[in-house]
Amino acid sequence: MAATLDNIVDTDSEDELPPGWEERVTFEGKVYYANHATKSTQWTHPVSGKKKIVKGDLPHGWEMKISEDGTVYYVDHINEKTTFTDPRLAFAEEVVDTPNDFRQRFDGNSNGMQVLQGLDFTGKYAIVTGANCGIGFETARSLALHGAFVILACRNVESANEACQKILDERPIAKVEVMPLDLASLKSVRYFSETYKCRKWPLHILILNAGVFGLPHVLTEDNIETVFQVNHLAHFYLTMLLKDVLISSKPARVVVVSSESHRFASLTTENMTEDELSPPQSHYSHMKAYNNSKLCNVLFSNELNRRLLPLGVATNALHPGNMMSSQLARNWWFYKLIFTFVRPFTKSMQQGCATTLYCAAVPELQGIGGMYFNNCCRCQPSEKSGDVKLIKKLWEISVKMLNDRSFTC
Repeated sequence: MAATLDNIVDTDSEDELPPGWEERVTFEGKVYYANHATKSTQWTHPVSGKKKIVKGDLPHGWEMKISEDGTVYYVDHINEKTTFTDPRLAFAEEVVDTPNDFRQRFDGNSNGMQVLQGLDFTGKYAIVTGANCGIGFETARSLALHGAFVILACRNVESANEACQKILDERPIAKVEVMPLDLASLKSVRYFSETYKCRKWPLHILILNAGVFGLPHVLTEDNIETVFQVNHLAHFYLTMLLKDVLISSKPARVVVVSSESHRFASLTTENMTEDELSPPQSHYSHMKAYNNSKLCNVLFSNELNRRLLPLGVATNALHPGNMMSSQLARNWWFYKLIFTFVRPFTKSMQQGCATTLYCAAVPELQGIGGMYFNNCCRCQPSEKSGDVKLIKKLWEISVKMLNDRSFTC
């Protein structure tokens, strides 16, 4: 959450909020502060800098409810009143050390197994898209070896089954399962989510890892440019379909694997249209398509966190590493050659999955989202990624593109 201190004015009490600020409470009872002028939130009081938490049950006669748009509100049945303010706020307690006070414990040389060392995920369910190879496989493997029930959501089922067997060969009691998911087919995304929900499994970690790069202009069966659909729209649709499962499993986390390439995106509030996101062949550039899709990842992560964090689901985005020798470059011999050449100087796949697992698993990030990470450390994303108008426009276009194809979320 961004710490914005604009328009702070003197007040009679350090606990009094300046004009335009509002005090709110998460499902975990942590107090945070919303600045309506800048549309930002922060954990610390804008005047005193204190952090607070509310404890215990709601007072007698009170009930917490959630509206259809995800807004939390409170009903006082005795006095027949409704409010957006948690009645326990009056008795909030100051805390000195919260999960937001995390320090860097890992860096670009850390690997996924080091990040998860000492953590037990028994009873936790995780979905990893594109888990049959590369970073996705090491992400799934690391979680499974630490007790999680991991679903390998992959287009290539044969390759995914081989990946699953590798994990079982290493740890026969590991809980791993393959479920087919082709992100180039919205019908496949819907079928995957319906199948998952039919199994009545919870979902504690959703890792949106799969992606494509270096493709020529190709349309999916949904008549959408492939890079945009696979890297953003299909993951957007998948998350929307599984949203209720995530909320019911809270605390839960969504991890969006983006890239530093998002800094070179050409999208603006003026040019963002469906044709710009899914361009015709005459206006297509494979690098431009990739960069734009990676910005969409961060924009989506920020808005998803804004909507779902009050419901117990935190979302963060990340960059896994530069030019790692994964199958991301498999679509063009030129990039294969470059990625192979730089392989000795880049991260291994285990190092590549470290930041993903950091966002997915470490206790210090519990209930904290809306951030961007690189080398297991929070860093500032591009200025565009925080553009509220751009975020809103992407969300609206994404929903419209799905609705136009009769895929509702």
